[in-house]
Amino acid sequence: MEDFVFHHTLPIQLRFNDVDKFGHVNNTVYFSFYDLGKTEYFATVCPEMDGEKDGVVVVHIEVDFLEQIFASSRIAVQTAVTEIGTKSFVLRQQVIDLDTGDVKCVCSSVMVAYDVQKHESVPLAEKWVEAMCRFEGHDLRRKKR
Repeated sequence: MEDFVFHHTLPIQLRFNDVDKFGHVNNTVYFSFYDLGKTEYFATVCPEMDGEKDGVVVVHIEVDFLEQIFASSRIAVQTAVTEIGTKSFVLRQQVIDLDTGDVKCVCSSVMVAYDVQKHESVPLAEKWVEAMCRFEGHDLRRKKR
């Protein structure tokens, strides 16, 4: 994964049931870390987003597991929006070890704005686009070709 400046970091508290019989965090648990990161990112960046009617759904996700996380690890999930289209945006995330800074896992998701009542994709609200660009510190809109 390319290097990004992550302006959003969320410490994660590991739970007993996150760890499998081999003593490390099970790979399926990483997705809950990424969900927590997404939720907190949008609560910070777009606090007016209404989960009852404003939907953002994952349409594609890729994950690379780089190093194991153990029960004693102190970790955090970092989140950044890296590209914005008309109806979708790319979300990059990584889980890091807070003590060493080592990247344990990286994730790339394509997220789509979704009308919960009509069950269809919709253009991203301009106020969300502006908020994400402002938070990330630069214009993330895809250039027209």
